[in-house]
Amino acid sequence: MNGRALVALLVLALPVPAAAVDATTPGAASSPYPTLRHLSLEWEISGDDDLDGVVSVRYRKQGAASWLQGLPLRRVPAGSNEGFSWGNKHAGSVFDLEPGQAYEVELTLVDPDGGSASTTLVAATRPVPRAAPGAPERAATSASFAAVAAEAVAGDVLLLAAGSYAGFTFAADGTPSAPIVIRAAVPGAVIVDGDVRLDGRRFVFLEGLVVHGMIKFNNAEGIVVRGCTVLTNQDGIVSMADGVSNATITDNVVLGPTAWADATVGANGDNLGEGIVLTGPGNVITHNAVKGFRDAISLMEDSGAHEQRSIDITNNDIEVGADDGIEADFAMGNCRILRNRISNSFVGLSAQPSLGGPTYFIRNVMFNVIYAPFKLHRGSVGDVALHNTSVKCGDAFAVYASVPWSRAYFRNNLFVGGTGGGTYGGYGNGSGRVAELTAADATCSFDYDGYGSIGTGTFAGQIGAASFASLAELRANTSEVHAVAVDLSVFAGSVELPSPPFPERAHPDLRPSATGGAIDAGVGLANVNNGYAGIAPDLGAYELGAAAPRYGPRPGEHPDYPLAGDDGAPADGGSGG
Repeated sequence: MNGRALVALLVLALPVPAAAVDATTPGAASSPYPTLRHLSLEWEISGDDDLDGVVSVRYRKQGAASWLQGLPLRRVPAGSNEGFSWGNKHAGSVFDLEPGQAYEVELTLVDPDGGSASTTLVAATRPVPRAAPGAPERAATSASFAAVAAEAVAGDVLLLAAGSYAGFTFAADGTPSAPIVIRAAVPGAVIVDGDVRLDGRRFVFLEGLVVHGMIKFNNAEGIVVRGCTVLTNQDGIVSMADGVSNATITDNVVLGPTAWADATVGANGDNLGEGIVLTGPGNVITHNAVKGFRDAISLMEDSGAHEQRSIDITNNDIEVGADDGIEADFAMGNCRILRNRISNSFVGLSAQPSLGGPTYFIRNVMFNVIYAPFKLHRGSVGDVALHNTSVKCGDAFAVYASVPWSRAYFRNNLFVGGTGGGTYGGYGNGSGRVAELTAADATCSFDYDGYGSIGTGTFAGQIGAASFASLAELRANTSEVHAVAVDLSVFAGSVELPSPPFPERAHPDLRPSATGGAIDAGVGLANVNNGYAGIAPDLGAYELGAAAPRYGPRPGEHPDYPLAGDDGAPADGGSGG
């Protein structure tokens, strides 16, 4: 064989790279695991290798005449990280719907390379879980409870008289339409000394109990914990292993053993316990007050994470998360962290990592978080942060990640830092730079955010590879072309920088001043900030003139929680739109 023939043969033997497929081939569209107030949307696709396909969203109550615009779906290319993988799709959520209501959702895919399509789904939110109408009540005392519990059947309400009860393991199941309810006849007057175990149970509700121990329900479905108080020296409300699906954890007070001090904060601090920790799909954690844990509210990590998608963590009042206020680690798509208030926490919101996304962080307000408002570590992919407010010492908005994080989308947030940076719990929180995002890769998008550094006399930072030393340079060198500079006058109330971060600090009023730099400085986001006043939305968690959300338990749902559990306004508000 001559040399030319040998070369030709070698060329033929080399693998041929697959041609890029830029057109989209649509697959199945679905709405998995509806929650009480949100619908998750997923549209599987193949192709679109250049990632320019876009899916718009319209929705309406089933049978209504007019449509409402939703937030476009996020493009989620197939990927893998930390032992988990996800498929090629568009995904997103419809926010703040009515419970127990059917909706039509129209998805329209446009790809300039071909494959455009439209499809309509019909999906219903879950109703608020309650005892069956006319459910029989079975009276029990501490002496008779074990016998009454042993005879319980689907649909029963076990009405517990005031008194002290031993911890118990419950062994019966309800059904979706006929749950078993274990209820304090007088909320707060039934004291359970020990753990309550609902492992393997389906549709069992706990209402109005005081538990000195854990409430735990591994491998469960449809569990409800409502209006309870949990006092614990370990974890509070817990589901691990295969976790729980479609649980509702609402209007509880959960108090743990961890104090707020330099020795307790950080990953290696002397801290203990998870306030509420669940794994599994479709779970709702809403209107709880949680204080004094390593992580106040948490998903599971690594091999413990089980199908963590379509999860709502909303309207919780969180204090003293010595590591994380909310740990949404290993979120696997359409996890929604909305309207939470976080005070005195080492990290505000963690996504370490998000697995493809979207993981939504919307209208959360954070005061005196030490290390970072967002912890997007371990190669987090697909985080979406809209209308959040953070006030802290040190760097205003920093993600101190060593591994690049990608496909993040930040709009309409307020980040205020300043003096008081140092080393706390063994970790440095910077010198007061307004942004320190060196590991954000080129797929991340930041714009319409407000930044400030109090007492430093500087406005400097870095986003990706781009550095800046002024607002003009931030706008010119990064995607933040509409960013604004702010200081503490952006807030209507009297706000002091939490510097130093110890001792605990009360959460101030962080609603906007009518003359501050946050007013009309944002961008419109359908289904997130509809109905704003002025010519554009305001930056941060609150819209000027709108009622503040209620944080923590609502009036009538918990016997001991204060009625004024928010920034001065008792409304049970929506997303501000």
